[in-house]
Amino acid sequence: MAAVESTPAAGAHPAALGYRLARATLHDLRAVHRLERVIFPYDAYTYPDLVVLFLFPGVRNLKVVAPDGSLAGFVSAGPARVRRRGWIITLGVAPEHQRRGIGRWLLHAAEQRLGRPEMRLTVRASNTPAITLYKQVGYTLIERKPGYYRNGETGLVMERKINPNPETR
Repeated sequence: MAAVESTPAAGAHPAALGYRLARATLHDLRAVHRLERVIFPYDAYTYPDLVVLFLFPGVRNLKVVAPDGSLAGFVSAGPARVRRRGWIITLGVAPEHQRRGIGRWLLHAAEQRLGRPEMRLTVRASNTPAITLYKQVGYTLIERKPGYYRNGETGLVMERKINPNPETR
């Protein structure tokens, strides 16, 4: 799942606008759950599912805190069964904080912290802003999953080669 903006406002990095990237902890669960329900009204992760994401070994949970202290965005990324691959499990930016580069910042930070040469994610076929962002940073469509989402919408699986070095393939 992913809901992000496609371009940062005036090209300024979110940190220059007063935003702060930090590790998300169990103390952030309520705020993350609220954000999930706003961004993904049909298929937000349940509170128990988010607890699992926060406790599962190897999963990286990051947040962006707005200048006013509110949760502006969140990403959860974890290792896949295939050793070299990671997954962006969920990524979202609060509507009032979109189009400021926060989604791109979260995506990049999650990829770096996971340290895998390949990353994958699934995005709604109708989420044009997120798809545009993912294409801009090098993700390509590798699979269509009809009926993937609870309301029957198609999910698009996208992949990015973080390190296309032949030695890591």
